[in-house]
Amino acid sequence: MKKILLFAAILLSSLSAHAQFEQGTKYIGGNVTGLGLSYSKTTDFQFGLGAEAGYFIADSWMLKGNFSYEHQKGINNLNIGAGARYYFLQNGIFLGAGLEYDHYIKSDNSFGMPIEIGYCFYLNHHVALEPSVFYKMSFNDFADRSKVGLRLGIGYFF
Repeated sequence: MKKILLFAAILLSSLSAHAQFEQGTKYIGGNVTGLGLSYSKTTDFQFGLGAEAGYFIADSWMLKGNFSYEHQKGINNLNIGAGARYYFLQNGIFLGAGLEYDHYIKSDNSFGMPIEIGYCFYLNHHVALEPSVFYKMSFNDFADRSKVGLRLGIGYFF
């Protein structure tokens, strides 16, 4: 009897997790980046806030747009970008990649390519916590603007 109940619980959890990643599902989310490591010599205090919105064009495939603000040792920048994410249905892990335009206030501009790997932990049927690790490669100034960091996001699937 225990095996049947365990199997039913696993089956129900996998069916409910699959519903969030179906074609036509919409997504909005926000994130905080508080720990980042860059290749430059200015790796002091860093902080970032971001917002993103997405749409599942096929099961497990989401196209998304994002906007964020970052602060690092007196340097402020605004980012706008687009990308895609792939969600693995079996375990909630996602992979993402995209392109971003960085506008450094009182400085020059840059283009970058962020890639990330994260986990989608559902709090209920619509809301999920999304911790991830990212690497953002800068095309204009690889040495000083490329970085690795941690991101904690919260997303709403509807």
